[in-house]
Amino acid sequence: MKIATWNVNSIAARLPVVLKWVAEAQPDVLCLQEIKCVDAKFPRDDFARLGYQVETHGQPTYNGVAIVSRFACQEVQRNFPDAEANAQARLLAATIAGIRIVNVYIPNGQAIGADKYVFKLDWMKQLRRFFDTTCDPNAEVLLCGDFNVAPEDRDVHDPQLWQGSVLVSAAERAALEEIKAWGFVDAFRLHHQDGKLFSWWDYRAVAFRRNAGLRIDHIWVSEALAARCKDVVIDKAPRQWERPSDHTPVVAEFE
Repeated sequence: MKIATWNVNSIAARLPVVLKWVAEAQPDVLCLQEIKCVDAKFPRDDFARLGYQVETHGQPTYNGVAIVSRFACQEVQRNFPDAEANAQARLLAATIAGIRIVNVYIPNGQAIGADKYVFKLDWMKQLRRFFDTTCDPNAEVLLCGDFNVAPEDRDVHDPQLWQGSVLVSAAERAALEEIKAWGFVDAFRLHHQDGKLFSWWDYRAVAFRRNAGLRIDHIWVSEALAARCKDVVIDKAPRQWERPSDHTPVVAEFE
């Protein structure tokens, strides 16, 4: 089984790139972030022609998450159970082939100390509570998405340059560790220990060509699921295509 995550930075702008990748890579499940559209405008028919069904949790212009799957999505959850009706669309969960998959788009935070940074840290606390109250750490659980946090310095192209910046701050990393402590393993690090392996590169300053990136897109798994994880790869190819997202897919394979 192949499960992928990808921040597409607008499904409308990136649809040809996404459809091309799906046709070539043939994932069983693809979790998308930052779809930037309401549910009614998501291009479901394009994915249906490739053999996929879609669940979405969108909003106009910003945010939004989707799950594209070859298999039925059961027990679908949109946002935190206690979220207000106008809450930002950042979480979509479903049980697929026995795996509880939670797809998230964690807030960026904007800048350390900003209101959006406080919101980010609070949202991450809510995510930990979500797992405490709705999931079993002994079951097969997968958390994936754009976490907007590089967990370690080896996930940053230039730690000194980024020091004191959002996405790498001590408070964000600590909040991420709290989520991980629920019972997750970083699936990518089960197979790759090297640094300089990134999933996001700024559009500016030829960052992709210089490999000046961050690893902020992740697939985490419970211990039960980690035992079945064969490999995790960062597929850089779509980042080189015409009109790409600034992120690229991360793909995990399971027995």
